[in-house]
Amino acid sequence: MEKNGLEHRLRERKIGLWIAGVSGFFFFSFFLAPLILPAGTVVDINGRANTFDFASNDGSRAYGNSPQGSLHQHADGTTHQHDTFTWSELDPYTGLIYAFADLNCHQNHERSWNVGGNQMPVCTRDVGIFFGLMMGGVLFSRRAHNRWTVRDTCLSMLPDEWLVDVYVKNQRTIAWLACGVLLCMPLLIDGFTQLLTGYESNNFTRPLTGGPFGLGLAILIGASLGARAEKFESAGDVVLPGKARFQLKSEEE
Repeated sequence: MEKNGLEHRLRERKIGLWIAGVSGFFFFSFFLAPLILPAGTVVDINGRANTFDFASNDGSRAYGNSPQGSLHQHADGTTHQHDTFTWSELDPYTGLIYAFADLNCHQNHERSWNVGGNQMPVCTRDVGIFFGLMMGGVLFSRRAHNRWTVRDTCLSMLPDEWLVDVYVKNQRTIAWLACGVLLCMPLLIDGFTQLLTGYESNNFTRPLTGGPFGLGLAILIGASLGARAEKFESAGDVVLPGKARFQLKSEEE
């Protein structure tokens, strides 16, 4: 019997492996795709997040290739204009990776690494986020247990002996939020410091701050999919740290 009172945790293991697999595919592809392309195919581009900027050479999905979109001003006041880049003209694999990145990342060349003579599809912070997602999926597959709610399934990642007082004093929400804030804090501090001051993070700190955020996001996604109350006959059947027990309001009344 598992520590949550169920006979097995096959669902949690599968969910974690799916998260790790999908995230790992993109993480490794961010390095592999620029290596496959001829050197100089993708150089010093700049786009916008949450929109397609490099789908074609012109038109509504080609802002990055327009005269205003391809012109970029550096922090020191100098400017450069990058060459035309269109991911729809690439082979299906590299085209998919750069299209995914085009939609989800700003692709600022100053915040991206170069691999094999080409700019990586995403910025260094996103590289860190996807590494965190991949590792979070691995950890979820190994440690997570369905404990009725998303919150308690997230907390199941921690050793039960750490959570005895949390459950005895019913401080689960505080503990859950504290863990989330702790994992997001490096990214928030780095981002808001750049926004409010003259500080500019670098391509060493950006992946380090993205990693914990990705880790927490993977656990939250996994818990959202893995928390299933119907796996238990009643709330009281969920085994919790410190011999605590759930009691629904209807049962109290």
